[in-house]
Order: sequence, then C-alpha cells, then structure tokens
Amino acid sequence: MRKPFTVLLATSLFLSACGGWGDSRANPRNWFSKSREIPIDQPEIDPEAVNPLIPQKSAISKRPDAADASVAIASVTELRVDRTTTGAIIQATGVASRQGAFDVELRLDPQEGDSAPDILSYTFRVVLPEDPTAVGSEHTRTVHAAQSLTKQDLAGIRLIRVKGAQNALETRRR
Repeated sequence: MRKPFTVLLATSLFLSACGGWGDSRANPRNWFSKSREIPIDQPEIDPEAVNPLIPQKSAISKRPDAADASVAIASVTELRVDRTTTGAIIQATGVASRQGAFDVELRLDPQEGDSAPDILSYTFRVVLPEDPTAVGSEHTRTVHAAQSLTKQDLAGIRLIRVKGAQNALETRRR
C-alpha cells in the first residue's frame, strides 16, 4: 500500500511542476486559437432590389410565363360566408358554360380609385378544356370554390361580392 501511494504522490508533484502543458503545442486545446470578430467589407445592397428567397431564372427555365386561360364562370348560384376563429371562409358555387371546368378559383379584383374601400370583390374564374365538350346537365357543370380570409383582411369590409359572366352575388356583413 505504501509503494503505490508514494508513486502517486511523486507523480502528482512532478506533473504539478510542469506548468507549460497548457501552452504546449502538444495540447489539443491549443491547436486553434479562440475565435474573434473581424470586420469585413460588404458592398452596399439595396434590400428592395434583391430578394434571396426568390430564385433567379436560369437559362434552362427561360420559358415564357403561361398565358392566363381562365374565364369568368357563366353564373354564380350560391355565396356563403362562414365565420371561423381566425376570420372567415367565402364559399361560392357556380355553373360553368360546359362540362369539364377545372382550376377553379376566386380571384380578388384590383381596387380601383373610385370604388369603395369597404367592398371586397372577387371574380369566380375557371379554366375550360381546349377540346370541345358537351354542355350536359346543370349538375355536371356545377363547381365550388372557397377563399379563406383573416380578421385583418376583413377589417373595414362591409360587403363581399362574387362576380360571374352573367351575374354577381353579394353579401353584407352584419
């Protein structure tokens, strides 16, 4: 028992005298120095001019943008606005001029200078097939569209209008 204790004591005294280990190149903690901040030269970039989240078009994707092939639906038959906890959902039902309507959407009409700011106006738009299709019954031509609105979107809005090619439906806020 005396011998291991003596060796341990001698070794600890010997190593405590070696104060240069912390500054030694053999110490892995000294291989890299502490990080420090350095100034860099950055060119002045206008944040409005470049948005890094929008990809720039490459030579591969230089196709022209597709033309809008949508048309206003023939008639709007139903308009409902249902309240939600976060705002409202506008639900519209319409009848297309012929069968096969797809890509249904309620497109927000741009605000004109003379229009009232408390009116929210949408156009019910669909895309019809290029090939001629049968007219068919009204049931087979009926399509539905919905649009979600937040409470911020509805702030100050008193009237919601959905337009088609032949008619328009509107609902007032209570």
